Order: sequence, then structure tokens, then C-alpha cells
Amino acid sequence: MSTSAPRTLAVVGAAGGVGATRLSVEAAALVAAAGHDALVLDANYATQGLSTYVDARLDPDATALAADPDIAVDDAAYPLDAPGDGTLALAPAHAPFGRVADASGAEAAERLSERIDEAADAYDAVLVDTPPVATNPAVAAVTSADRLALVTNPDERGRDALARERGRLADVGVDTDAVVVANPSEADALADADVAVPEADLDPESDAPAVTPADPDDYTRAVASLVERTFAIDDLVPEDAPGFLAGLRRRLD
Repeated sequence: MSTSAPRTLAVVGAAGGVGATRLSVEAAALVAAAGHDALVLDANYATQGLSTYVDARLDPDATALAADPDIAVDDAAYPLDAPGDGTLALAPAHAPFGRVADASGAEAAERLSERIDEAADAYDAVLVDTPPVATNPAVAAVTSADRLALVTNPDERGRDALARERGRLADVGVDTDAVVVANPSEADALADADVAVPEADLDPESDAPAVTPADPDDYTRAVASLVERTFAIDDLVPEDAPGFLAGLRRRLD
């Protein structure tokens, strides 16, 4: 990866439950599989979904990074096994309401921006798990990251959320680099989506990541296309690999 290449990506869920957190983890796993060091940093303090991927005591967590200037990014980064020669770490939020409130203030949001920059110095790729743009941390994430991916579903709720998020991003002067539609069918796929991530029988969060770069199925190839589009990383999956075994395993599990 070139030192001048984009290093930070805000993965923004246009609405809750569209799969932005899982996509962040799986995309980071592919970066690690390619021999790079990847971090998923949590800016979605309210749902704290990223914490379900880590089997460890999360102290400090991502809210502490925003609230306490003396805590280093690596102090709140917890390793996750991933294929390949790189490393994958997650920095989840896992805090009571009072600390979430402290980390959501304007000053803490400015510190989050600084932490994203710090993380980019320490990791080859930083993916920021970002909620809809309605909080200070979300604004900090989208205005600090080099690139932005907007994730939604193809149903009416997802389409409405996509339009709303595009308006909010325009309000803060941020462009969308990739629109990702999760679980589309041919009938309802968004015409302007840049990446379509197919429905897959994924294992629970405790067994993530599920991508199979050595034997890529359609799901892995879709996630790889997002990584290739937003980071300067090529050849994440072999072009001639059929992915038969990975697809068969998903159907049988």
C-alpha cells in the first residue's frame, strides 16, 4: 500500500441494522489477509455492536479514546484472528450511558478526529464504524476520514435513509465515495449502488470474520470490491478462484 493512498474509511450506516458494522469487520479482515495492518474504530457509541466481536474485557474502550487524551489508540485496540500475514484489531465502544454522553460532546468529537489521524499513522487501513450522521461522533468520523462508504438496504426504508443521509453529508460538505447496498435481489437492487453485497449465511459475530480470500465466494468478492474501491489495495482475491468450497460450506453450515 502506498503511503499516499487513502488510509481511513468511514463506513456509515444509513439506518440502524443495515450491516455497516459487519461490513467494516469483514473488509478489515480482507485488508489483513493481504498482509496489511487494519483497525476498526467504533464511532457508534449508542449501539456498541462492535463490542460483540471481541471476547475480552473492553477497558479502555473507544469512548475512553474520545474522552481521555492520555489513552493511546493501541490501548483500546483488541486483536481479532484473521487470515493472512497482516493484523486485525478492533476498538469497540462498551460503556455506560454517562461515559457515552461524555464521549459524544463537541470537545470529545474533536478528539475523535485526532484519534482517527493517530490511528492512520499506526495502521495501514482504519475503518470507522459510523452511525447515521446525527451525532457529534458521526460528524467527526465523516469529516475526518479520507473516504466514505454509505451502506443501506434496497427496501423502501433503506432508500429513504439513503436520501436522508446524502442530504446530511452534503450539509457537512462530505462526498460519498461508494454506496453499498446489502442483501439486494435483481428486482430491488439500487440502480446507483457502487457495490452490492449479496445475502450470505454468515456465522455469528463471535466467529467473524467470514470472508474467505483463498477460496472467495460471492460475498467475499463483493467485500473485496469495496476495499479495492476505497483503499489502494489490489488482488485481494484470485481472479480465477471459483469459490466453490466456501459457497458450499455456507450452505451446509
